[in-house]
Amino acid sequence: MGRRVINLLVLFLLIGMFSFFGYSLASKGDNTDVGDQAYNFELPNLDGTNTKLYDYKGEIIILNYFASWCKPCVDEAPELEAFAKDYGDQYRLIMINKGETKDRVKKFLEKYNTPAVYVFDYNSKIAKKYNVTGQPETFVIDRKGVIREHYNGPVTAAQLYSMVKKYDQ
Repeated sequence: MGRRVINLLVLFLLIGMFSFFGYSLASKGDNTDVGDQAYNFELPNLDGTNTKLYDYKGEIIILNYFASWCKPCVDEAPELEAFAKDYGDQYRLIMINKGETKDRVKKFLEKYNTPAVYVFDYNSKIAKKYNVTGQPETFVIDRKGVIREHYNGPVTAAQLYSMVKKYDQ
């Protein structure tokens, strides 16, 4: 009896694994990754209008997923602020918040006022397109709209400058 149960468990495990891998392969076409053309999103911003990624076509763009409750995001905030103050006129920083209210983000900005464009991915639709698994996550998009970097975790101003400088031709 015990051996039969083990055989059934192994069978179900194998079926589950193949189903997962099959689904992963089938849904891969919907996502973007390093080397792909960046997905052109349109998201609401702090002032109540919408921001489109292609509004910044021809510029080097940095996308940063963050949340006000995220400790690594809070640690990263002064670094992003320093980067934006030093290089914000050369490189566009777009901060994407996933799931929080505008009021909560405005409160966060009272302490960490990074000069950037702030947009809201309320339903995580864009996060799924970019394969975002947490925050902070940072993407560097070159002037042709191609994703060149995808960095998980907090970045320093120096790291970010090093990433973007490679694509500033």
